Amino acid sequence: MAEVVGHFNPAKEAGERALTNVYGCLERKESFLVEAGAGAGKTYALVKALHFLIDRYQHTFPQRHQKIACITFTNVAKEEIVARTDRSPLIYCNTIHAFCWSLISGFQRQLRELLPKLRHWSDRISEVGDFGERAVEYELGHRSINDRRVSIHHDDVIVLTITLMDNAKFRRIMREKYPIILIDEYQDTDADWIDSIKSHFLGQEGAPQFGFFGDHWQKIYGDGCGKIEHPSLTVVGVQANFRSVSTIVDCLNRMRPELPQHVVDPNEQGDVHIFHTNTWKGGRQTGGHWGGDLPSEAADRALQMVVDRLAEENWDLSPESTKILMLTHRVLASKQGYHSIPTVFTFNDSFTNKEHPHIAYFTDCLEPACEAYLSRKYGEMFRALGSNVPAVRAQADKKKWSEAMGKLIELRDRGTVGDVVDYLLAVRRPRLPDAVERLERELRELNPEAGEEVPRALKELGDLRAVAYQEIVALCRYLSGHSPFETKHGVKGSEFENVLVVVGRGWNRYNFNEMLELAGQGANIPANKQDSFERNRNLFYVTCSRPKRRLTILFTQQLSNVAMQTVRNWFGNDAIEALNF
Repeated sequence: MAEVVGHFNPAKEAGERALTNVYGCLERKESFLVEAGAGAGKTYALVKALHFLIDRYQHTFPQRHQKIACITFTNVAKEEIVARTDRSPLIYCNTIHAFCWSLISGFQRQLRELLPKLRHWSDRISEVGDFGERAVEYELGHRSINDRRVSIHHDDVIVLTITLMDNAKFRRIMREKYPIILIDEYQDTDADWIDSIKSHFLGQEGAPQFGFFGDHWQKIYGDGCGKIEHPSLTVVGVQANFRSVSTIVDCLNRMRPELPQHVVDPNEQGDVHIFHTNTWKGGRQTGGHWGGDLPSEAADRALQMVVDRLAEENWDLSPESTKILMLTHRVLASKQGYHSIPTVFTFNDSFTNKEHPHIAYFTDCLEPACEAYLSRKYGEMFRALGSNVPAVRAQADKKKWSEAMGKLIELRDRGTVGDVVDYLLAVRRPRLPDAVERLERELRELNPEAGEEVPRALKELGDLRAVAYQEIVALCRYLSGHSPFETKHGVKGSEFENVLVVVGRGWNRYNFNEMLELAGQGANIPANKQDSFERNRNLFYVTCSRPKRRLTILFTQQLSNVAMQTVRNWFGNDAIEALNF
């Protein structure tokens, strides 16, 4: 009997059942939605579906000049899927922006008619009168007009595609070009775009077949559609977890009983510890974003006490084995090397969630490019810069880039944010995004001496420009995970042997005590609290589902009796311990 149990793999059986259902939908040409919780093997299921379709249509689709579209959320995901489908010419795999451009680029006349009606284009069109016969292009991702071309922004591509979906001819061409469309990480796909798909295609005769792969409990980005419901969609739940041991999965199942997961080995156990600080006798922080949290010094002490305790229990606390996820923004900013940045912004989301355009550009584009340049990985540098790169056609262009990057590295080491931005505005190698240039222009044009009120965004930009750029380098290192600490950025889809989650206050959009209270109400959550509840619940679920073997949660935020009851229900009373200072 022991030998049979040893070979029993409930997760594999659950995954195979889900795949059988997906194959059935593909054969019947039904649109479907694969709901795959954390660790369920969503990408594996998507790749298996693509291989199934390749085998089925490898001869017929090329004759009709048709392809299977696979829309991804990131370029990293795109490259993984392309590699795992052996770069099949039958598959068009790309991000939603590239996919949309592949659809709309041939509708030049309509694009010229629609663009003047879009936000951000009224001033630009007034400068030239009309577009005439200029070609509409999407290459650099900047809004610009010259004598021959009109360059559109990333956001414009989505809006234009949604508008063109009202056109029957456009929908017909889309259907003929891509009769099957699979969407990865559906929950993070633009909400308006998904609404248009639901209105124009789902349930309509002759529409493309759609397959949505994702998990609405893992929607942690602002513009995503989240849960998709439509009567024509067949829902396939993947009741498997290939990542975590049963000790952790049991908690996730109590958190989410409607999608129970089965583990690979039911006999393999791990650890779950919950520490709370309700026994703290001193004062707590006040205010809308910090109310109920420990003072900074006490929170640091609490974290150190938990780390020491885990070390005594033989946790491997090296960064390779343990990740500390911060659902708070105390994050020891001074120790991380960016102590001034939290004082610049009214809302921490501006830099922790990369909502400020300058921070987003520095972290996602400029810093990766600088690091690549310093490592002499020039191809990687240009990939990091993406489309914001003037053409490199001759040796003279290479020399200009070398000189520009050399000076940038100097300013990066000793200058302020303002020094770096002003330099990039001057040399335009690389070119700054439209949103950054627009804010800089508005700040320059501001005239406070004339009694003009300074908007919050421009006050923050002025303060940010005075910060040493090395603090940006430190912030980027933290946000990219090159630190023992990490916030929610970069952790979705990741997994670690051990995870310590620190839950507190400091983000204007997160209050986990309130989320835990609301979770106890089941289906009776007030409508005006639903969005906030899901935002908090999803982030909590994503972080709790990262570890393979050991999970510890430290609440520095005071928990109410109702919230504590939810913690007991999810994690079990034996796992909970008061932290005694």
